Amino acid sequence: MPPQHEWLEKDFYKVLGVKKDAEEKELTKAYRKLARQYHPDANPGDAKAEERFKEISAAYDVVGDPDKRSEYDDVRRLGPLGGFGGGGRGGGFGGGGGGFGPDTGMGGGRNFSFDGVDLGDILGGVFGGGGGQQRRGASQARKGDDLDTELHLSFEEAVSGVTTSVHLTSDASCETCSGSGSRPGTKPQACSRCGGRGVLDDNQGLFSLSQPCPGCGGNGRVVTDPCPNCSGSGVERRPRQVKVRIPAGVKDGQRIRLKGRGGPGVAGGPAGDLFVVVVVAAHDTFDRSGDNLTVSVPISFTDAVLGAKVSAPTIDGGSVTLKIPAGTPSGKTFRVKKRGVATKKKTGDLLVSVDVIVPTKLNDEQRAAVETLAAAFPGEAGAEPVETGDQS
Repeated sequence: MPPQHEWLEKDFYKVLGVKKDAEEKELTKAYRKLARQYHPDANPGDAKAEERFKEISAAYDVVGDPDKRSEYDDVRRLGPLGGFGGGGRGGGFGGGGGGFGPDTGMGGGRNFSFDGVDLGDILGGVFGGGGGQQRRGASQARKGDDLDTELHLSFEEAVSGVTTSVHLTSDASCETCSGSGSRPGTKPQACSRCGGRGVLDDNQGLFSLSQPCPGCGGNGRVVTDPCPNCSGSGVERRPRQVKVRIPAGVKDGQRIRLKGRGGPGVAGGPAGDLFVVVVVAAHDTFDRSGDNLTVSVPISFTDAVLGAKVSAPTIDGGSVTLKIPAGTPSGKTFRVKKRGVATKKKTGDLLVSVDVIVPTKLNDEQRAAVETLAAAFPGEAGAEPVETGDQS
């Protein structure tokens, strides 16, 4: 991806509230927190929140991708002129082969590099030209915006996987003109000012800079008979329903990419991507630890002391039988293999913790039995038995 003008103007790390050397996990965590806070669904009608959300998404689209992040860091470090004007490691224009001339790559010959970065490529991306060469159509076709939306799933759907749809309202290719911007039956015409190139060259001596053509806005084409539905923009804002297949074992907060289902491309460029952030609801019975499912099963005091067979529920609506050995303490966990979350890589286990229920109300016969038991285990109770009697 070629560097963009905004790469020099915007500090994407500051937008996400992280340091420049932040690890990938820290970037993702910061993005998810901000995306949830400023998501349009959470701030209906709030234009400022929507703009902030777009800014956050644009920042993460660059620094959240290792390749784009590396290129972004290089551009930010070198600046639009690659640090040429003195004082830096690149030196000045003269000396050490750093001056402009037939061997610098700025007017032809070999490419000039700075710290291993090809400045011809960087300058070409930033200014629309570079190396004295014209970049035909550099401002024409552009990829559409990446979009984010949330998908709320039940605990069971996240465990087993589901094919469903997400609903969102966003810019989309105009259905009337198929995104061309022209009235059906007509076509856009080549711009007479730039000859359909989309750019105009501005000779600055050492540099030949290219800028988007003001006549066509860099598209290279002019709509002479606009579409009545989108007024020639080729884009309309409308509700959309996008089908998405959620794999088994998806986790809360996981981000799923749907390629080409984002915002429409510009001037024939590819559509952006749609990122679906999964929000998983809590379950009344089960919790999750990685690919393992956890559940708590109550057992009686006598079952804990004497041992018993108890039934534990499974996520598919069935149950498994566990043999509880005599003398099992409250909180002890038993593992049932292969009854947890099944993903492509592995299947987790079911972790069953027993919760010993201690009776709080005893009749005279039950109390006598417990006191007899306590007497049979002197020193085990940790306290002396007390006499019972009337309390006023």
